[in-house]
Amino acid sequence: MAEPSRRPRRVSPVLLALPPLLALAIALPWIAEALGTPASTGLATRMAIYAIAASALNLVLGFGGMVSFGHAAFFGLGGYTVGILYAHWSWQEPLWGLIPGTTSLPVTLLAAMAVGGAGAALIGALSLRTRGVQFIMITLAFAQMLFFLFVSLKAYGGDDGLSVRRQGEFPGLSLRDPAQLYWLCLGLLVAWLLLLRRVTRSRFGQVLAGARQSERRLQAIGIAPYPYKLAAFVLSGMGAALAGALMVNYARFVSPDMLAWTKSGELMIMVILGGVGTLMGPVLGAIALVGLEYWLAALTEHWQFVLGPLLLLVVLFARGGLMALLRPGAGA
Repeated sequence: MAEPSRRPRRVSPVLLALPPLLALAIALPWIAEALGTPASTGLATRMAIYAIAASALNLVLGFGGMVSFGHAAFFGLGGYTVGILYAHWSWQEPLWGLIPGTTSLPVTLLAAMAVGGAGAALIGALSLRTRGVQFIMITLAFAQMLFFLFVSLKAYGGDDGLSVRRQGEFPGLSLRDPAQLYWLCLGLLVAWLLLLRRVTRSRFGQVLAGARQSERRLQAIGIAPYPYKLAAFVLSGMGAALAGALMVNYARFVSPDMLAWTKSGELMIMVILGGVGTLMGPVLGAIALVGLEYWLAALTEHWQFVLGPLLLLVVLFARGGLMALLRPGAGA
């Protein structure tokens, strides 16, 4: 008896497009140089950094159903970790008399992620005891508290911010070269997305998705959702802090604006624009938003009046964001 024929598994067009797009992204600095537009490398660097931050937010917002309006807090904590360590290195004065300053790139990035994770653990442990609007407002309140804290720290520039005159150092790598900084950010973005893919497709990710749909059902089968949600919140905070640390290395400047509620809103727009609950959606959202801001600002000083309606059209007519336009009917 002949075995029933198996239908070949369809491969997503998005997945098929990823390898050539990645190759194009790697070659971008050379392409930009050949076309006489070297500034495009810096623009792509900002896109990659914001893609990391938006993907971090999407872990809790899209996959976990936790609408955090205070993720700029972790973005800013990562940035200020780099800035403060640099300041104490330049002053030759250890922080609190114990922690020496440094410009070592691996040390500052790991320190930023540790500080961001610790902040997320503290904020998440309290915020996740609430739901809905209360959760949104508490995360916003914590972010604003940190915003005003750094505004009051006059030793680190206060409201004027802090200049970081020396970028992170790593043997064989020069972050003064825009291309090398871009490749670093691109590599970390790819690594971060691979980690998120592994996490969301694991048992942990399944529990997180179950908590998004119905926490009562999880509790009925003996699974407490709180530890899983807190772990996702901490991982998300570490990703946002990594993006903040990279942004300071790119801009060589850190200010309380990195912790403002408007930055949280900007990250949320990227997630919604690209596609909530998808792996590549926040990346597309970051590319689209940063690119639109750059090109519209070059056309008119009132670019916000043009950007607003464009975002509104995408939200109204593209359910699922830009990912839905690329792959209709798919959710991830």
